[in-house]
Formats: sequence, structure tokens, C-alpha cells
Amino acid sequence: MSVEELPPLVPREVLFGNPERVSPEVSPDGRMLAWLAPLDGVMNIWVRTIGADDDRAVTDDTDRGVQGFFWAPDGRRILFLRDAAGDENWRINDVHLESGAQRDLTPFDDVQARIEHVDKKFPTTILVGLNRDDPQLHDVYRLDLESGELTKIVENPGFAGFVTDEQQQVRGAAAPQPDGGIAILVRDDTDSDWRPVVEVGQTDSLTTAPVAFSADGRRLLIISSEDANAARLAWLDLSTGARTVVAEDPQYDVGGVRVHPDTIEVEFVTFVKDRVEHVVLDPAVAPDVEGITALDDGDWALQGADHADRTWLVSFTLDDGPVRYWSWDRDAREGTFLFEHRPALSQYVLAKVEPFAFAARDGLEVHGYLTFPPGMPRHDLPTVLVVHGGPWARDTWGFAPEAQWLANRGYLVIQVNYRGSTGFGKAFLNAGDKAWGAAMHDDLLDGLAWAVEQGHVDPARVAIYGGSYGGYAALVGATFTPDVFACAIDVVGPSNLKTLIESIPPYWAPLVAQFHTRVGNPETEEAFLWERSPLSKVDQIRIPMLIAQGANDPRVKQAESEQIVAAMVANGIPHEYLLFEDEGHGFVKPENRLRFYAAAERFLAEHLGGRAE
Repeated sequence: MSVEELPPLVPREVLFGNPERVSPEVSPDGRMLAWLAPLDGVMNIWVRTIGADDDRAVTDDTDRGVQGFFWAPDGRRILFLRDAAGDENWRINDVHLESGAQRDLTPFDDVQARIEHVDKKFPTTILVGLNRDDPQLHDVYRLDLESGELTKIVENPGFAGFVTDEQQQVRGAAAPQPDGGIAILVRDDTDSDWRPVVEVGQTDSLTTAPVAFSADGRRLLIISSEDANAARLAWLDLSTGARTVVAEDPQYDVGGVRVHPDTIEVEFVTFVKDRVEHVVLDPAVAPDVEGITALDDGDWALQGADHADRTWLVSFTLDDGPVRYWSWDRDAREGTFLFEHRPALSQYVLAKVEPFAFAARDGLEVHGYLTFPPGMPRHDLPTVLVVHGGPWARDTWGFAPEAQWLANRGYLVIQVNYRGSTGFGKAFLNAGDKAWGAAMHDDLLDGLAWAVEQGHVDPARVAIYGGSYGGYAALVGATFTPDVFACAIDVVGPSNLKTLIESIPPYWAPLVAQFHTRVGNPETEEAFLWERSPLSKVDQIRIPMLIAQGANDPRVKQAESEQIVAAMVANGIPHEYLLFEDEGHGFVKPENRLRFYAAAERFLAEHLGGRAE
């Protein structure tokens, strides 16, 4: 097949520039809609009266743009978070819709703000977390939205997170343990002592968490894999300790929970398998789930609702088209289409995303996704192995701009949910412990080998690419197994596991035991961590490298890229290094994204032979 017969190139601007509109949120009274859209090329918050044509921008960011927002419970203002050049020291801002006044509600340098609790029963107060007194710990403050006054209400003794009851009292907490386990604690009221109600070891720590208190405050909804392989949803009676399982699956963890906003009873749960599955538990919402499912193709997710819970906003993710947003009227049981996030995508031929599974070399079943280049034969393809970050995360089915970009350029895209990925039960998750650069990497190689055996892959033209842990995996591919790959692209990937763990953000300190038990302890396992670090084998690199880094990354510091780049310079290894001075852990500004993807596209075309814009 000639190049002229292939589908047209999808411009990088269409895939990686600003979306046209995204992230709609309905106002508490159901009368207004807010969303994110560009204003002079920068993402800002827009609003309109539903049914009217009065769109207007209510923020005027000119730098990194607004990345997320939510309505204040009084409906008079919208709140949003901002950081500086990617440093993740988030500040809470608000904009008053009537006056247009904007405020920085947490104007503190080198402090990270978190949203802890927002409730319609408390229209002018929310709870926020601030690591203002101790960089390692977020205390809880009550924020008065009228006056802007902050009042500390909980001193954090070492907890990683809190749960607030229906009276806006902080009564639950998750406390990491020195052995890597976790304890869920509660207290009867704000004057009582904390007491543990769930205590699990490290094998259950990443699959156990508190969710919400019941309306009467006597039960706690939890997700936990204790006494099971996959994380189950259960009610815990706080007086007797009795558990009542609400939903479970033998292989897949509960991935999402929807509770009634007033009764706090579970309406449906979500499992993320090869595709998303919603399991209805409350018959009252069964017609809604059925009606929403019939609205559009793809996998849907509930984005939000008004305070009356009569208007739901849902998003539909397709693999080969833009994300589509709908409003669902629960009384009329009718949907209204709102918009697509990137409507220009509909002008192009996009690729289907196909789940696959294979047996790793030790027999473990591993799942992933294949994205074939449209219009090309499915054999002897140049291939990009795209590795997800985390590593305690996973790839999912749906629209993935990077997969579409690579497939459109002529590459088969392989995404492997290697051991250590979340959602597949604790046995699969824990199989990744101390397996960085070892069995986790073997899973990537085994997934690639499976595709080679099917005849899909030209083994002489394979790249490995990823960000964060995926960047580490790309460095491992270049240093540990350089004969497998023709080139590698690393984005904000750690090169030395010891320096990575020693330089984590201070507010990750309560979770450092997880790094020690699941990756390695720099104090007691320095040699082991060095052995698993790409920097230790930099002299084995024999393939071209592209490395990209954000200068303000608080998670994977600039030094992680600089030290391996310096080693490559000393060894005379060909490479390209892109440093983005105004970015952090990933690239937010569209001009930076487009610069990176242009460089990556040129790099892959040179070394794998794919198409380039």
C-alpha cells in the first residue's frame, strides 16, 4: 500500500492543542453550565445559562490555564486550583460570578492546598488541607467562602487522608503504617480519640481505603481487599465491627462508587475491566443507567449532578472519536447532547483500540491494548511500546491521543498493564513489589514478544516510550535490554531509584513506606536499588535516546534526567535532551506539548520510518 492510499495525517494541533471545550459542570441549582475552553489560547472557565446563548469567560488566566474547577455549593462562585510552572503547590482560587472578582484563597508560598470536603448542606464553607505548618502533613482548615477566613480544625498527626461525615466533621482517616500497611481510623466526634477500625498489612494497603460515612454516621463505607483478592465495597458497622459486602468481583477491584447524595446509600458501582462495567445496586437508578447507556457509543462516566440530583452530566469515551458530553434529565428520562471535546477529530480516520491478553513467562495473565494503524496490513509493523506511568495506575480502553497519534503515523501501539498495575486485584498488584526493572519489565517484553509471534511486529523497528514510571521503563529498555529496541523516548523518568526515593515531595513522606516495601529502601538496599537503576548501566546504551524533562517537577526532579544525560555525554552516546523551564511532571502548556510531540515524531520517523507531519 502506498503512502498516498493511507488516511490523511491528523495534525498534532488537533490531537495535542487545546480542546475546544471540556469538563462541563452543572450549577447547584441546575440553571447554569460551566466548562473549560480557550480564551486567547489559554484554558479558562466559561459559563452559560442553560437554554440561552450567553456564553462568557469568567476567568482570565494568561499562563498555564485553569486545569480543573468546581462550583461552590452556594452556586454564586466557582473555585479552581492553580500552581506555579508545574510545581504542584496548588492554590485555591475563586471567581464570583456576579461581580467577577477573583481571589487567591490560600496565598501561601511553598504550600500545597487540597480540597477535603464540599457539601451542599454547607453552602458557604468547605474544608481544605494545607501543609502550611509542616511540609510533610496537610492539616484540615475550614474555609469561609464569604470572608475568606481559614480556621484550622484538625492537626494532622501523620495521616495520609481524611473522611468527613454528613455534619462536616472530620471523623475518619487513613494512617500509613511503618511496615507499608494502612489503618483506617475513626472517632465518635471531634472531641474523641482516634481508634482503628481496619488494619491491614502491605499486601492490602493499596487496595484498602475509606469512602464515606453513612447518613447517620454509624457506618463507614470502605473499599478493601482484606480476605479477598480484589478490592470489595463494604459497609463497616462502627459499633460492632461487622462488615456487609455491597459489591465485589473475583478479579477486578471496585473502581468507582456512586452514592445517593442525601441517603449515602450505594446506587451503582463501577468495575474497569477490558471495558468499563457499571453494576446497579439501587433499582431506582436502573432506568437512568439503562437510558444513559443507550444515548451514545463508548464507555460512560457520571461527571456530576445538580443539588436536586435531577440533572446528571455524563461523558462518553470512544476509542476512535472525541469525548462526547451529555446532560441527562432524570425526570423526563431524556438526554441532551452538549458538545465534543475535540470536534475536529471527527474529520479524520482514527484507530480502534483492541483489548488483548497473554501469559507472562511465569504464567501470570497480563492484559493490555493494541492500536493498529488504520489502512495498513497487520504484519511487520513498526511498533511503539507505550508504557503507562504510576506504576500504581493502569491503561484503559478509550480515546488516547498518544495512541491515535502514533497509529496515524503508521505504528502499531502496544500498551501493557504490567504487574503492579492497579485494578486487577491485589495478587497482580503485589506481584510488582521489588520488581522494577525486573518482572515488571519482563511483562513488557513478553507482551511485545506475543505481538511478534502473531506476526504483527517488525522486531527490528520497535521503540519504547513512556512518562514517569513509563519514562523509567524506557530508560530500562535502553540500558537493560538495548538489543530489543531501535530507540527510546523517556519523559520525566527516574534514572536512579535511590535518588528518586530520597527526593520525593515532603508531603509524600507519610507514604514513603510504600516506596520502601514496593521499590526498595535506600538506607538498607542501596546496592539493590542501584542494580535496578538505568544509570548503573548507562554504558550499555546502544540506541538513540530522546529525553524530556520539566524543570519544576516535584516528583521526578530535574536531576534524574540531568544525571543520565551527563553520563551519555561522557560516554559519547547519541541523544536529544529537551528541558522545559516552565513545566513540571508532564507538559501542560499547549506550545510545550506541541514542541515535544514534534520532536518525538521526527525522532520516531528517523529511527522507525513512520510518517511525520
